[in-house]
Amino acid sequence: MKANGLKRAALCVALGACFGSVLPTVAYAQAVSGAVAGRASAGDQVTVVSNSTGLTRTVTASADGSYRLGQLPVGDYQLQLSRDGQKLGDPVAVSVAIGGTTTVNLASGGGVVNLDALQVIGTRVVNRVDVSTTETSFNVNRQELQRLPVAQDLSAVALLAPGVVGGNSTFGGLSFAGSSVAENAVFINGLNVTDMYTRRGFSSAPFAFFSEFQVKTGGYSVEFGRSTGGVINAVTRSGSNELQGGVEVTAEPSAWRSSGRDHFHRDGTAHSYASRDDSSFFKTNVWGSGALVQDKLFLFAMYEDRNDHGHNTSNDALTWFKNEANNGFWGAKLDWNITDNHSLALLAFSDEGDVTNGSYNYDWDENQIGGWGGDSVTESGGRNYSATYTGHFGENFTARAMVGQNNQRAFTSSSLDEACSPVFTDPSYASRLGQLNGLRPGCHPTGAAVAERDDTRDVARLDFEWQLGRHLLRFGVDRELMTTEQSTRYPGPTQLSYTAYVARPGDEVWDGANAFVPPGVTEMLRGRNRVSGGTFETEANAFYLEDIWNVTNNLMLNLGVRWDRFENRTADGNAFIKMDDLIAPRVGFSWDVKGDATTKLFGNAGRYYLPVTNNINVNFAGGLTDEYSYFVLNGWQQQANPVTGAPYMAPIIGQQIGPVDTRMNTGAADLRQSVDRDLKAVYQDEYILGFQSMINQAWSWGVNATYRTMDRALDDMRLNYTPCGPTGTTLWPIANPGESLTIWGDSSIGCTTEGWITIDTANSGYRKGGSGEVVGYSKPKRTYKALEFQIDRAWDEKWLFNASYLWSRSDGNFEGPVNSDTGYGDTGMVQHWDHPSNNERYGVLFNDFRHQFKLRAAYALNEQWSFGTTLQVQSGGPVTAFGVMWPNDTVAGGSTSNESGGGGTGWLCVANCSGPYDQRQFEYTPRGAYGRLPWTWTMGANVTWRLPVEGIDLSARLSVFNLFNNQTVINVHQRYEAQPGQYRENTFNTGTRWQAPRYTQLMVTWNF
Repeated sequence: MKANGLKRAALCVALGACFGSVLPTVAYAQAVSGAVAGRASAGDQVTVVSNSTGLTRTVTASADGSYRLGQLPVGDYQLQLSRDGQKLGDPVAVSVAIGGTTTVNLASGGGVVNLDALQVIGTRVVNRVDVSTTETSFNVNRQELQRLPVAQDLSAVALLAPGVVGGNSTFGGLSFAGSSVAENAVFINGLNVTDMYTRRGFSSAPFAFFSEFQVKTGGYSVEFGRSTGGVINAVTRSGSNELQGGVEVTAEPSAWRSSGRDHFHRDGTAHSYASRDDSSFFKTNVWGSGALVQDKLFLFAMYEDRNDHGHNTSNDALTWFKNEANNGFWGAKLDWNITDNHSLALLAFSDEGDVTNGSYNYDWDENQIGGWGGDSVTESGGRNYSATYTGHFGENFTARAMVGQNNQRAFTSSSLDEACSPVFTDPSYASRLGQLNGLRPGCHPTGAAVAERDDTRDVARLDFEWQLGRHLLRFGVDRELMTTEQSTRYPGPTQLSYTAYVARPGDEVWDGANAFVPPGVTEMLRGRNRVSGGTFETEANAFYLEDIWNVTNNLMLNLGVRWDRFENRTADGNAFIKMDDLIAPRVGFSWDVKGDATTKLFGNAGRYYLPVTNNINVNFAGGLTDEYSYFVLNGWQQQANPVTGAPYMAPIIGQQIGPVDTRMNTGAADLRQSVDRDLKAVYQDEYILGFQSMINQAWSWGVNATYRTMDRALDDMRLNYTPCGPTGTTLWPIANPGESLTIWGDSSIGCTTEGWITIDTANSGYRKGGSGEVVGYSKPKRTYKALEFQIDRAWDEKWLFNASYLWSRSDGNFEGPVNSDTGYGDTGMVQHWDHPSNNERYGVLFNDFRHQFKLRAAYALNEQWSFGTTLQVQSGGPVTAFGVMWPNDTVAGGSTSNESGGGGTGWLCVANCSGPYDQRQFEYTPRGAYGRLPWTWTMGANVTWRLPVEGIDLSARLSVFNLFNNQTVINVHQRYEAQPGQYRENTFNTGTRWQAPRYTQLMVTWNF
């Protein structure tokens, strides 16, 4: 190659992952920017100039020749070496990506000297091994995603990363490296947009609004906290000196969507009908960007109009739902380069929207839609804002300040809320649905609770970087104030939700009720009253300090510590949970083995803390009424909808059996018995060791091992025994199960004198019914072990390829703050600790998917046609049997009236099951004893056509998701028993969720 050609070829040094390679990157200042660093001759000046905005920064190489330009906005730059005011060599084009450092070593004449460690791609040079990082992460930009069949949402981006799997329970979500779906964090331009109520979701924006994405799967810097799963980090697009615009139209017509399948229980009764479900989606995205003031003030703005409508049948096929949403997204980013050393960025976007759900009677056999049953409207999303100032003070000190607000709303209502109670049927009732004469049960259109919630997160943070020779000191503080205004109740005149189920005469209606299903009665109604509300705050503060120390030219140490403080408050503003001095050390190293940036050995170890979500404030500090009542079901009678006149079947409510079950009620003015006085925060320790190496300038490979352990839980737990003796009632304090618990003792729980009492819940706290034996709770334990292999060929204007294999094992006795085993997603209030039998089994957990293969590839046939594909193959999760009782106890560890209640035990009754409790014989069943779910695989494919006319950027992309229309089961019923010895033969180990059917998307893009 000629010298000039080489210089032109070396014009771009891309960062880290290079459009999704195996290489992780370092995160700086909440990873909304990047850096350029390397070596030059001591005393030389290195200058970068932004191609898009003209922003200019200069730094002088230190005495040892090292230099660094930090806090650079994501984008392309020209790098120039100078000496004594004279430019040396040709400019080098440098590409700075989100959260990383581009390494450019310069010779005394200005040329790039580390070309052996770089891949030449047309006019770019790409780092294949990034020796400046100790974390594991995955980077991808908007251009890369345009080559691949990837659904347009942040979750789909995260699923490209090894170790990230979809949550297969009813509440979905993402699981990172064995964690539950409620342990992740999502940031947009440094603003935390994670759902603060349950931490299972996040605010969203269109794909076209983003510039780059980063998925952190482990080992991330101390500037990141409040997560024990993973982090999704996204940066939005910005304006430039060039006036640009575009229109993008996306269509997913129902005619291009495959039908779902109907699913049935073993006796032929229906589990769900999906074959007539349908939906279509259409959106138009318009954007524009440019300079309001040349080289100074830039604007990027976008509006997206969305039209989403469809229909689906209820699981019992008696109701037809029509769904419609016509919503718009708007977003804008304003960048002001006050000077080359001072800038201000403003971000605003809104993902507000609502969905209208119309309800109709439906005759499945005749495929006829009947009378209208009313509408419900669900509102979601909110407006989000942030302002970020970045200042460079001298060559070695940088400061960044950000303030912002994230808003999320959840409100579901209907015109029938006052008149109609929700009525449902349990799976056990499937064989008796004929009594409803083809009409729907109840007149409420959805049965959803009347729930209104507004969440607001106010954010403020400061981040600093100070280069001191071989040490880069990074430190900062951040504060989040999370406010929830919430109220919820069931609709209807009684504010009860009713569920019909099949019962057996003589069964206890609820464990401990001392009331039984009357002789001859086989049908019952379970009524639930759940009321909560108030305004609540949680404050989270943190300080971090980090030293990135280049010990030698080949060895880097990352030494960091993070201090966290969490405070959850009552509606009166008083702290009822306060956790201080949470110290999280994190240490990492990166060794450039050969000294030429072609081979790297790296590792890290760290601690990560998880805060308490706002739903705990609402349910405990505000008081939660959660009561169950049981009634004889005396049949059904046809009635007319009070608003629409449509016929429906109303349950005939008979005699109430037993008292109201009030054990789940929580919260009061005095919370000393509701919350452990010495409550401790949940944390996870993580250890990673990895190796990466270039095969040649195109190919690289890597391997890393991860070990995670979580030895503490925070949840509500059943307590009926203290040092004072039996409590006389059941308490449900928020505590650390398996550790010491301190609450207030008084006469209401059997204490003769008032005062603080401490219970060692590993050995005490629960008194068995009948036998009176006092036992404790098993200590919580969750471990994750993984070994990942990856090989990558970076895009070279012709093709790319990436393949990974991950072996992993997730063990323990609890999943985390949610419980996917039973589909219970009320974070921090699940059933793991509702009974000692719920957590005594240590074994494979729900998210234990032993083998994962992921592949992606793209190929450009020519400038007009290109193709892409993705493939994900995953082994199935474990199937575990849950019983309802355990030895020598009359109190059930699993609900005897519904599958999700109570969690379930590891014991199955095999003899004398209807006799006295002390004569029952049980068989222990380990986790995963009933085998594994089947392997699943899904492939996506796309083809892109570009108009072959110079000066016109017009393209069309056709993408097919789940190309082969696999609809394999991904979750099953795991409750084995309904009553002791009564096998749920109709439902156990039958499906509850399946892979989504194939669908096709057409996207037409015109940029100008």
